[in-house]
Amino acid sequence: MENIQKDQRAEEAQQLYRRWLDARQDWDTYAREDMDFYLGNHFNETEADELAERNQSNLTIDRMYSAIEQMKSQLTAKPPKFTAVGREDSDNKMATVWRTILEYIWDISDGNETFKQVVHDYAVTGLGYFYAYIDREADYGRGEVKFSYVDPFRVVVDPNSRSKYLDDASDIILSTIMSKDQLTNFYPQVVNPINEEGDTLLDSLETDFTGEQETYPNAQNRSYVGAFTPDVTKDYDYQGEGKYLLLERFTKIKVPYYRILDKTTGQEQIVDESQMQNLLADPRIKQMIENQMFDYVQVLQNRIRLTCSVGQVVLFETILNTDTYPVVPVPNIWTNTPYPMSDVRKCRDMQRYINKMMSLLMSHAQSSAGLKLLIPTGSVQDIEQLERDWANPNATIEYDPSFGEPHFPAPQPISSSIYSLLQQAERYIDLNMGIFELSQGNAEAAPRTASATMQIEDFGARRVKSKLRDIEGSLKRLGMVIYNLAKSHYTFQKTFRVVQPNNDLNEFTINELYDDKSNEIVSMQNDITLGQYDIRVIGNSTLPSNRWGEWSVYMEAYQNGLIDRTEALKKTEIFDKQGVMERISEISQLQQQLQQAQAQIKELSGDLQTARRETVHTKQQIEVEKSKTKIADAEMRARSSSKDALGKLSNAVKLQSEKIRLEDKERVKSQKK
Repeated sequence: MENIQKDQRAEEAQQLYRRWLDARQDWDTYAREDMDFYLGNHFNETEADELAERNQSNLTIDRMYSAIEQMKSQLTAKPPKFTAVGREDSDNKMATVWRTILEYIWDISDGNETFKQVVHDYAVTGLGYFYAYIDREADYGRGEVKFSYVDPFRVVVDPNSRSKYLDDASDIILSTIMSKDQLTNFYPQVVNPINEEGDTLLDSLETDFTGEQETYPNAQNRSYVGAFTPDVTKDYDYQGEGKYLLLERFTKIKVPYYRILDKTTGQEQIVDESQMQNLLADPRIKQMIENQMFDYVQVLQNRIRLTCSVGQVVLFETILNTDTYPVVPVPNIWTNTPYPMSDVRKCRDMQRYINKMMSLLMSHAQSSAGLKLLIPTGSVQDIEQLERDWANPNATIEYDPSFGEPHFPAPQPISSSIYSLLQQAERYIDLNMGIFELSQGNAEAAPRTASATMQIEDFGARRVKSKLRDIEGSLKRLGMVIYNLAKSHYTFQKTFRVVQPNNDLNEFTINELYDDKSNEIVSMQNDITLGQYDIRVIGNSTLPSNRWGEWSVYMEAYQNGLIDRTEALKKTEIFDKQGVMERISEISQLQQQLQQAQAQIKELSGDLQTARRETVHTKQQIEVEKSKTKIADAEMRARSSSKDALGKLSNAVKLQSEKIRLEDKERVKSQKK
């Protein structure tokens, strides 16, 4: 079939790629040498052959590898996490939603492993890359926003860029070398028929790109350490079919947006071109524009255009809703160019110095172990036989003493200062890396007291903190790219669930339609597709910390009442902190309830005592009243009896008086007679 006409966009991408790749060749060479030193491949072909001719070993003391691994260990001691913080109170609710979304994206992207690989490239080659993208096949076709790392040799950048994060670069090109099977697996459309003969797009692609043109540079030194890097394995499965160069070109363009204002409600909103056209087609909006109740203005914003091409064909082209390149660099020693330096390059000469010192020591040891024998000329008939007999400890060797006696030239003793020079070179590498023997667990370098050890450990981590600040800057930019991509991608209702290390579950649902009792749509909760929220995306520190030192500080603050028990518990190594805090809270609640119950019981006991006293007093009063009644009755009866008795006595007196009077009267009468 006839080849498909080359797309102009694909041709421009290939031209830029080749031009900028050629401009980067020197950096590729240096970066590959740095990688060789990290892998233990320290000698080039000439140096290795020269050592072999001297019958010397090319053994090295690889201080570089241990220093790089220790630095990586410190920079990745704690897993970093994206988090979102609102700048004001009105943004706190959405900041909480975005915090959950960012943590979810970090988890599904294997963020901890990706971060460590980027730090590895950052330390060894001087440049690491994060790459944010949308996985269209994830979540059963609904897609997920993810990020990964990119090998620095796959990214070519505009050499004229002077921004640390490549903001001023005209383009960034991400290259991928694919076999036929890989290309058809990732992009099935290349095997779809394009004509009646059944020819496919894959049949017309240029296949002049062979495995010998890999972007990964070849080893600069003699590879004797058995390191299988991509330049070694590129042809392991190469059968002459060729490989395909896939180019993803990221370009900054201006995209029109519209800032609209509804004067009836005072609500302002940002919409894109398609949304604006839909609004202008609405008769109600047209009427509002005529009545000057609806106003809008066009604004041009930076966006990233992604053009994916292979060979002479453009597979797809899209505009990403972000003003920051999704390929985020992590430069180490920035040189105001896209070609930073690595820590390995700063220490490479010291590693060579250590190798030279070891070579001298081994040469001296070899000379001391195998002493040279000097014999006068003519004293031995067969020199070769002498060499064979000399290796036999029980041999008898004849020589002519008239020519002189054989003797051994004793080697000069080596100075002990050479060992101190080795230690100084090792300390210099540690100093450049910001890694010290104390942080590597060397007990000999530790002070005698625990407090002094913690202070020195804290001071020693300050160099690494400077590197961490550079990495955190790239992490924040990656977080903002993910934030922008998530706003435009997650336009559907979705629930994000994040499981914390203590098994606590955070869950938020975005773009959720809320219905009232009448089943009418009132509003959409957690709508992340609208507006630009005033949110800061930050990351936490990944440096190691002295757990015992932190715990002692927090414990002292807790004992002095400066912090509560929950804050102190956060610094412990207890796994289920959330469960412990919940149980402590439950115990506190039970204690409060118990105190309340005890107080209530005490109060009721007092009331009971009072009631009892009142009851006794009442009973006493009743008894007194009864006694009073009885006494009154007795008194009344006594008075009545007394009155009756007095009445009777009075009557008796009266009767007696009357009787006496009558008797006197009778006596008088009798006397008169």
